[in-house]
Amino acid sequence: MTDIFETLESEVRSYCRTWDTVFDHAEGSLLYGEDGKEYVDFFSGAGALNYGHNNPLLLQPLIEYLQSGAVVHSLDMKTPAKRRFLEAFNEVVLTPRSLDYKVMFPGPTGTNTVESALKLARKVTGRHHILGFTNAFHGMTLGSLSVTGNSMKRRGAGIPLTNTSSIPYDGYLEGSGGDFQWLSRTLEDSGSGVDLPAAVIVETVQGEGGLRAARAAWLRGLAEICSLHGVLLIVDDVQAGCGRTGTFFSFEEAGIVPDIVCLSKSISGFGLPMALTLFKPELDIWKPGEHNGTFRGHNPAFVTGAAALRHFWADSDFQLQIGERSVQLHGGLEEIALRTEGAHVRGRGMIAGIYYPDPETAGKIASESFARGLLVETSGPKGEVLKALPALTIDPDALRRGLAILADAAEAVTGSIA
Repeated sequence: MTDIFETLESEVRSYCRTWDTVFDHAEGSLLYGEDGKEYVDFFSGAGALNYGHNNPLLLQPLIEYLQSGAVVHSLDMKTPAKRRFLEAFNEVVLTPRSLDYKVMFPGPTGTNTVESALKLARKVTGRHHILGFTNAFHGMTLGSLSVTGNSMKRRGAGIPLTNTSSIPYDGYLEGSGGDFQWLSRTLEDSGSGVDLPAAVIVETVQGEGGLRAARAAWLRGLAEICSLHGVLLIVDDVQAGCGRTGTFFSFEEAGIVPDIVCLSKSISGFGLPMALTLFKPELDIWKPGEHNGTFRGHNPAFVTGAAALRHFWADSDFQLQIGERSVQLHGGLEEIALRTEGAHVRGRGMIAGIYYPDPETAGKIASESFARGLLVETSGPKGEVLKALPALTIDPDALRRGLAILADAAEAVTGSIA
């Protein structure tokens, strides 16, 4: 039988090569293949499904909206759905955290918000250079790629990626002295030959770069240096935000207030395309239409996004639940890691995984997990980290079941306890 995916779709496809099945339907933390096989989902749409598949609390208002004849596509025009989302975001997210940000809808994806953040930083400061970090990942368009560390992804640009530099992330130079000794010295010294950058962009947890999680003290140190030298701090919260680390924003634990914040993935709550760029009001110097996009006004995403905020973030109950699930997830991963010498758990909250000294091990365990009914991917420049991203709403039994499958797969690949 001819496979239309093989004959017509581009060679660029990726996930379908790892998980070679046709997925037919999904509910909560379970996916089902066309052949009826059930899979526990520790992938969550690469972090776009924090509230699980087809969450009824979000599905029902979406169905009602679509059946009502309301506007679906609106670019940046005013709609009741957009108003309700902005009101919910302000009342549920910004005001309780005393955050004074303007909200920009840059386009539907994570790389759109990163591109707009880089452009705005350069426009505000009049400077062109941006500092990123080792093993960072910020997206696949040219600006985002220029601050991404992965060499394979960078090669896909086809041209030199300029006006950026990469500096060591927390823990990259273990035991080498002060965290920001070089950066502080070069920014202070007019003879360093290093131009003052427009901005520094950072992930608090490197989702694609190996699940390294920056310490709160390290993030505070970075924020202090940026503030001292008039360098804008951009936090890319595309994957680590929307509750993934335990709080709505991943930087809350560090007590910092970035100048610009990038959100996407789970901000719509339902896996619908949506992105936000948040920035301090004094940075809002855009001219009308200076950054735009045809699909920056996706009203179904406004509907589900507002519903997610109202249902899950109006009080502290959901955050407490995430904390409980995080303890369960990390405990299960720790037990698995103990079976292999040199393996250890990385990450924070519900973005966590296991680093393996042999870079092939994580991929083998992921493949074995899929064969046993679990979707889990790898992370890191060599795929050396087994990466777990369960839905934040996963029930304890489903999480326990997924961890059991993962443990059995790991034992099949690595053997018994080291």
